[in-house]
Amino acid sequence: MLKILVADDHGIVRSGLKMLIERQGGMTVVAEAEDGVDAVAAAQQARPDVAILDVAMPRMTGIQAAREIRAHCPDTAVLLLSMHDDERYVHDALRAGASGYVLKRQADAELIEAVRSVAAGGRFVSALPGLDLDADHESDPLTPRELDVVKLIAEAHTNKQIAETLHVSEKTVESHRANVLSKLGMRDRVELVRYAIRRGLVEP
Repeated sequence: MLKILVADDHGIVRSGLKMLIERQGGMTVVAEAEDGVDAVAAAQQARPDVAILDVAMPRMTGIQAAREIRAHCPDTAVLLLSMHDDERYVHDALRAGASGYVLKRQADAELIEAVRSVAAGGRFVSALPGLDLDADHESDPLTPRELDVVKLIAEAHTNKQIAETLHVSEKTVESHRANVLSKLGMRDRVELVRYAIRRGLVEP
């Protein structure tokens, strides 16, 4: 029996995915989460075979959560579910350790096949126009942890809240913020929010 984690910040989407999965033989949803931070915690607790993560979630995106889950639960395969058909998201997902990327609009037709594929150690990516999985995309100038901080700043969390979410000190958060502003040549939070939207870390 394949154990599945489903993470999406919309309850109705989680319910729909759970129904779709549990109609299949040999699969069961063992945990749910409504944001990326909870998804990482749920994965560590439930140790699912496959974690299905929405790309756009509060506190930590699905791509950021994928990186954390793969670090803490190497036996869990990660499958990203996304409304974005931009190949940059696919490359970011695969770099973060995800084994699959399914467009939400194709989930009815592709999700179960994708789950079976990644659970067996394979890879599954929805067909996107012009997608070249071997293309060498320019990596982000920021480290993964700096991107975590940028997302939380853009969501208007305080330094204290960011420190608690990421399990670091407030001084470390301030240091990351200063490094980010310096690397990107920016001066304030407004510019960081614009960058976070462009980067797909938060919804506009």
